[in-house]
Amino acid sequence: MSERELVLRSTRVVTPEGTRAASVAVADGKIVAVLPHDAEAPAGARVVDLGDDALLPGLVDTHVHVNDPGRTHWEGFWTATRAAAAGGITTLVDMPLNSLPPTTTVAHLETKREVARAKAHIDVGFWGGAVPGNVEDLRPLHESGVFGFKCFLSPSGVDEFPQLDQGQLAAALGEIAGFGGLLIVHAEDPGHLDAAPEARGPKYADFLASRPRASENDAIAGLIDLARKLDARVHVLHLSSGDALPMVAAARAEGVRITVETCPHFLTLAAEEVPDGATEFKCCPPIREAGNQDALWQGLADGAIDCIVSDHSPSTADLKTPDFGTAWGGISSLQLGLPAIWTAARKRGHTLDDVVRWMSAAPARLVGLDAKGAIAPGRDADFAVLAPEETFTVDPAALQHRNKITAYAGRTFRGVVRSTWLRGRMINDGGTLAEPDGTLLQRPRA
Repeated sequence: MSERELVLRSTRVVTPEGTRAASVAVADGKIVAVLPHDAEAPAGARVVDLGDDALLPGLVDTHVHVNDPGRTHWEGFWTATRAAAAGGITTLVDMPLNSLPPTTTVAHLETKREVARAKAHIDVGFWGGAVPGNVEDLRPLHESGVFGFKCFLSPSGVDEFPQLDQGQLAAALGEIAGFGGLLIVHAEDPGHLDAAPEARGPKYADFLASRPRASENDAIAGLIDLARKLDARVHVLHLSSGDALPMVAAARAEGVRITVETCPHFLTLAAEEVPDGATEFKCCPPIREAGNQDALWQGLADGAIDCIVSDHSPSTADLKTPDFGTAWGGISSLQLGLPAIWTAARKRGHTLDDVVRWMSAAPARLVGLDAKGAIAPGRDADFAVLAPEETFTVDPAALQHRNKITAYAGRTFRGVVRSTWLRGRMINDGGTLAEPDGTLLQRPRA
């Protein structure tokens, strides 16, 4: 093959400098040049003309519960990575809980890697877990390549991954700060949750009342104070309360190293729309009111929120009972995040450049994957090809994740993923998936 063995050509290539007509030359799995649209292709190169379909960098999803091994009947690396590839995602980072064992020791990490190795259709990395009693395991996990450490400040929902109290949080964060790591935090204050009305029955309003915004707001305020004291790097997971954004912005302005993510369901679904008994909409923290959603979109526009990731947290259908008090909390959206966000974003005046920044560039930057997140020379040749104007209606049966449950069933979205490419190889062709060819990723060494 020639030096430049593949050229992808489109009138809409989303680059860090903006969207433009271009030809993207690829060799050995890397982008070697971004050329003018009408540039002559190198001799021997295969040219794929995408017409007016948009060429995006592959999405990076840093919040995915794969649940494999141990709860593979909930999900699994084979099905999760197929769903990701079908949705234009080329890299995911797996959460340390809901699998058995949880990723809280190096031995458990190696178990997870062994299971994932032959099943990954896309590139996969791993978070470690910070739980009571494993402070001494954090540095070895860091040195073994996890991208950071997740903790809960309130019950996680599974017994094998307990929450940290304030003393345990300080000990874990102090250890992580000592080796320059990252702590990612499920930030809900257990005191507020204990004082709130108990969630029970089919009414969504009752469930929403059981997870008040104050629980998030106070947990984030405490995290900011601790990060300031320890000069530590922290990240707020799945923000649902827009009330917390002013304090995040103020903390950043004074130099606190805090980043924030939110999720497609918080940006596209509203509490007022959730039918009674529809526990496919249950997640923690919860989907809040439409006015709060406006604040989250403003936070994205202002830069107070860095990125959008799925928090794909599936379960079997029997766990989604009609009672919001007992149903498993989690929303499956790996395959649908891009069209869901694009549909909502364009209505609010945002562009594909914005969507790429939130769903590819910023998550890649969060975990230090400098080879991901942009169409630029030297980056991995990971792409999503999107038909931005085309619409489709969500049919759960057509989804690739294991259990066909989704809060988006029957919704019509704009933006069809035509194909997905991993290191210059097409892994998704209109919903036809190639055999697994993903790489297991480790945190880049400093």
